[in-house]
Amino acid sequence: MYILYMKIAHIVCTYPPYFGGMGNVAFQMASELSKLGHEVVVFTPDYYEKEEIKESDEPEAEEHTQKVEAQIDFAKRLPTPVAYGNAGYMPQIGKELDEFDLVHLHYPFFGTANLVRRWKLKNPHKPFVVTYHMDTRGSGWKGLIFKLYAKYWMPKILGVADKIIVSSFDYASVSDAGHLFQTHKEKWIELPFGVDIERFVPASNPDEVIYPSGLDPYVPILLFVGGMDVAHYFKGIPVLLDALRILKENNTPVQGVFVGDGEMREGFEMRARSYGLSKLVTFAGHVSDEDLPMYYRMADLCVLPSINQGEAFGMVLLEAMASGTPVIASDLPGVRTVAIDGGMVFEPGNVNALAQTIAGYFDPETEIDAWREKVRKVAEEKYSWESIVRSLEQVYLDLIK
Repeated sequence: MYILYMKIAHIVCTYPPYFGGMGNVAFQMASELSKLGHEVVVFTPDYYEKEEIKESDEPEAEEHTQKVEAQIDFAKRLPTPVAYGNAGYMPQIGKELDEFDLVHLHYPFFGTANLVRRWKLKNPHKPFVVTYHMDTRGSGWKGLIFKLYAKYWMPKILGVADKIIVSSFDYASVSDAGHLFQTHKEKWIELPFGVDIERFVPASNPDEVIYPSGLDPYVPILLFVGGMDVAHYFKGIPVLLDALRILKENNTPVQGVFVGDGEMREGFEMRARSYGLSKLVTFAGHVSDEDLPMYYRMADLCVLPSINQGEAFGMVLLEAMASGTPVIASDLPGVRTVAIDGGMVFEPGNVNALAQTIAGYFDPETEIDAWREKVRKVAEEKYSWESIVRSLEQVYLDLIK
């Protein structure tokens, strides 16, 4: 029997309005699956991240925002008696999942992923899909906990999944789950994340582009979009600031715009001032969903300078490409599969290489208009959420029929 309608549960540790890729992926999947006629509920903790797991020498965490009271789109926010950073313990998740035809976990989700595993063991006939978003990285005791979890619990959680989705096999092969990928390749499916190509679009003419106060529209703009909290330490903002300093010293005219917020932002701003970049760098803070496409449209390049495999894909690269903005990103597994489609890569952490790559793009011989047209076309043909979720739907149907 071919089932056209499914009741689907997604489980994710963060969700909009929290600024993070995993929650946005869950939202987009839920949205597109709903358009196809399926009922989707996204289970996520009933809190908006307030505390971070801290090292003793790290600055105090700031409260990012107040608790979110209203249900947002497809979210069902469950009480979380134990929550720390992006980890949360949702003890009632098992009972909630019993009524669904299929369950889809977004991994990692410390505190709840193992509860979902236990539910699957009790319900072996119910299809269970896991999206492996990324490895977890950290220093000190936090890093040790992550390593122990990846060694002991992660194989157990992935082991009960009927299918494991990963954004690229390039990333899967070198990830913490690499040994599981090599020994159980039949379980793994390569399916990239997508982008809303109707929301993120190029400007039809230069007059449509709006520049925030303080920016010079005649000087090339480099855009960074990402979290500035400790959970996103791997985004590599210092690498980009160091590259901007080199470009300034070499009299290469560029501006930097940093979109995002978090308790590390103040330190980044101080670093920029110490480099003498105050007039060339703008920290825009949190930007609304309505205004974010404008930032991509005004940028000449989008830069993702992540420093390690905590970055596994780079959703911002797709948003930039859909907006007609080429990208530069670290040559990291998974990330490079997207960046090569829409621009250039550089050695992770290599400040000089990043500066040279940026300067090279703005060489007079570079056909910038052709680059812009190319990256938009790639976004339309390869990364639209509509086509990607249709492939996801087929994965579900193959499991459920």
